[in-house]
Amino acid sequence: MTVIHPRLTLLFVMCSAACSSTASGQPPPPSPRLHPPHHHLALDSLLGSLSPREKIAQLVMPWIAGSYAAFDDAALSQAGAWVDSLRIGGIIISVGSPLDIAAKLNHLQRRSRLPLLVAADFESGTAIRLEGGTPFPPNMGVAATGRESDAYDIGRITALEGRAVGVHLSLAPVADVNNNPANPIINVRSFGEEPQRVARLVAAGIKGIQDHGMLATAKHFPGHGDTGTDSHLALPVLAAPWSRLDSIELPPFRAAIASRVSAIMSAHIAVPGLDRADLGPGRRPRPATLAAEVLDGVLRDSLGFEGLVVTDALNMGGIVRAFGEGEAAVLAFLAGADLLLQPADPRVAIEALERAVQTGRVSQARLDQSVRRLLNLKARLGLLARRDVPLERIPSIVGTAESQAVARSIAARSIVLARDTNGTVARLRRGPATVSLISVADQRHPTLGSTLARELRSAGFAVSGFTLWPQSGPASYDSARAVIAQAPVAMFVSAVRPTAGSGVIDLPDAVARLIEQTAARQPVVSISLGSPYIINQTPSVGSYLLGWVATPMMEAAVAHALGGAAPITGTLPIGVPPALSRGAGARHEFR
Repeated sequence: MTVIHPRLTLLFVMCSAACSSTASGQPPPPSPRLHPPHHHLALDSLLGSLSPREKIAQLVMPWIAGSYAAFDDAALSQAGAWVDSLRIGGIIISVGSPLDIAAKLNHLQRRSRLPLLVAADFESGTAIRLEGGTPFPPNMGVAATGRESDAYDIGRITALEGRAVGVHLSLAPVADVNNNPANPIINVRSFGEEPQRVARLVAAGIKGIQDHGMLATAKHFPGHGDTGTDSHLALPVLAAPWSRLDSIELPPFRAAIASRVSAIMSAHIAVPGLDRADLGPGRRPRPATLAAEVLDGVLRDSLGFEGLVVTDALNMGGIVRAFGEGEAAVLAFLAGADLLLQPADPRVAIEALERAVQTGRVSQARLDQSVRRLLNLKARLGLLARRDVPLERIPSIVGTAESQAVARSIAARSIVLARDTNGTVARLRRGPATVSLISVADQRHPTLGSTLARELRSAGFAVSGFTLWPQSGPASYDSARAVIAQAPVAMFVSAVRPTAGSGVIDLPDAVARLIEQTAARQPVVSISLGSPYIINQTPSVGSYLLGWVATPMMEAAVAHALGGAAPITGTLPIGVPPALSRGAGARHEFR
């Protein structure tokens, strides 16, 4: 346990009195609120109590696993050393159970001299990180419902569940406009391709998060939607003039700023239309994360953003291979970033920035500016009054029946029947039928199609199923053909989704050929629980249904839609040229 200096204790009391009405030692209210910032003198005193190295460490946020760990576990001990020896200012938590995550965060908070700011990638709700959190469709599925209130509700539930386990900053929503079908990393994470619609949904999501006590982050500035490269692997280049960027990429970020978003994340993409400098090694374009013309010039000066600028992960291939760990951290800070997220080694980042301060490359005033922004947010969150969370309250907040009901409603309304050329789905909805179901599974989705098959059988369908895997060979494909031949209608369910580091967003070629061969002989319903763009690999398919995400909840919703137990009302928020236009979607009410 770290002993807190008496002066710091007094400063905590001063800030708590100015920032929070929650008495120390009392559990937080059911809906935590952000507190108004009436605490400048106290924060200035707190800032003045920190050494230059402590100030630098406040701006570094490494990643830790969220899984269970004993307090003497090696990885948790390393995180503890980052907290009480390096004195980092925050951490990014990954996947784990709500109770395990909260216990781990409480342990680290109690070791820390100052309260930690905890962030998590809560895109599409907490379920992406909290096992048992409420699962929602990705942003593109939310856009398919046509309701801004759905984006707000997802933000609301995300904030309540996240704060319950000790997370304060959601690294969401994605504000990118996905107008490139070949984009391997954004895809369904975007609200769509129409800038103003994306802007409205981004604003609604931010309000839902921040109205309920959590900070939101709009990402990835200035826009990662029109790139064909995964920035986890290499540096994408967005070659667009200012006029195009101003009308397509920037409107969602303007809407985020107008909604008083707390943070904006930079993108590891080169944008020559905004950054005309050619300063990278080998005279290559530099990423926006390292470009003052983008972060200070456009984001701060032109768009007027006054909140926290955070980097995308600094261990990503698009940046670390070209610039090195320490130099990347320094260049990002010089460009205008406040928080340095997920460096490969936090000590390397801190020491590199410390050398930059000692040599005058980074001024004390610039350092203080960023640290003050961070301390201000910690005060607004009430962390100077209370930093841990009560474990006993978590099961009454995370994944409740009420939240699950909201998620089921959104999932049902997100389903899009983008094509039903021969009326196959319309016929299925009129009564149970005999179908074959071929699931295209992988290690991320090992049970893909199981809930769909079970729910269809419960509705009276006769379902014969078979699963194909990435390693499936000719014998498996022959077995799949035999199953397909047993039924007059064939269904294929796949879950192609953007995955960091994969660089691809397509169906396996062998699967696409099988679907095409089947469609030449009999009616086929292709069900995508992921990318909407895969229809172009199987143009002969007559019926194409989009469910956006591979979860049991969504598979059940798809089964209800196919069986006629629920209406189908979603519409495409993107076009899939040449197959489908934006707004496509056959509407079906209850049978």
